[in-house]
Amino acid sequence: QVQLVESGGGSVQAGGSLRLSCVASGTSFRMNVMGWYRQAPGKQRELVARISRVGDTIYGDSVKGRFTISRDNAKNTVYLEMNSLEPEDTAVYCCAAGLGGSLLSNINYWGKGTLVTVSS
Repeated sequence: QVQLVESGGGSVQAGGSLRLSCVASGTSFRMNVMGWYRQAPGKQRELVARISRVGDTIYGDSVKGRFTISRDNAKNTVYLEMNSLEPEDTAVYCCAAGLGGSLLSNINYWGKGTLVTVSS
């Protein structure tokens, strides 16, 4: 059974930084696409960032220039470095992974999420 387990969430003041991690386990299949989505209270889930196995990336418009996604294929781990955090970044951040070969492939697995709270 595939599991995506996130860590690194918490509370931070505006302008601060956090680093999220997500480890994929329980599968011998390669997670070609890994990424992060977030959902704030009362809002729809939105893309934060995705990364392919070879390092191609795509970011949501609201986080471009502030967040950086990276991955360690040997560890089946994806990271999200979040800088210059704003109160609007407050949300539950969920790890996502897909088996498809394209950066925009469907997501097959979801983590349970980790809460990030940014205070002004």
